[in-house]
Amino acid sequence: MSTQIFVNLATADLDGAKAFYTALGCEINPLFTDENAACVVWDEQVFFMVLTREYFGTFTEKPVADPAQSAQVIVALSRESRAEVDAILEAGLAAGGREPRDAQDYGFMYSRTLEDRDGNILEFMYMDPAAAEQGPEAFMTEND
Repeated sequence: MSTQIFVNLATADLDGAKAFYTALGCEINPLFTDENAACVVWDEQVFFMVLTREYFGTFTEKPVADPAQSAQVIVALSRESRAEVDAILEAGLAAGGREPRDAQDYGFMYSRTLEDRDGNILEFMYMDPAAAEQGPEAFMTEND
C-alpha cells in the first residue's frame, strides 16, 4: 500500500466547507463524514479532513489557529496544465473562495493561491515536466 495523505483543516461552517470543496470537483466520502467532520476526496491518495473548530481542537493541546487571521500551512496541489490551475481557481472563487495574491509565473512553474471560505490556503500549480524531472534549469535551457 502506498502512502496516503490526510490534511486536517478547521472550519467554522462544515456545510459551507463541504459545498466549497465539492464545487472544486471533490467528492465527500460519507463513510467518514458526520456532524463534526467531512472527508474530502481529492484522489485515491489525497484527502482533506475538514473538521469543525471544536472537533479539530480535540486532536491537539495547542490553540486552534483562526485561518482567517494566521497561516498555519499552505497546501499545494499540482494540476496537469495552466488551464486546469485557472479552472480550479475560477470554481473556487465562484464558491466563495478568495484569491489573496496575483498568479505567480516563473516560466517553468505557474501557480495561483486560493483561500477557502475559512481562510485555509490552497495553492494550485503546474510545473513543466522537464523542470519537474530535471530542475528549473532544464526548462530554461530548452526555452532559450
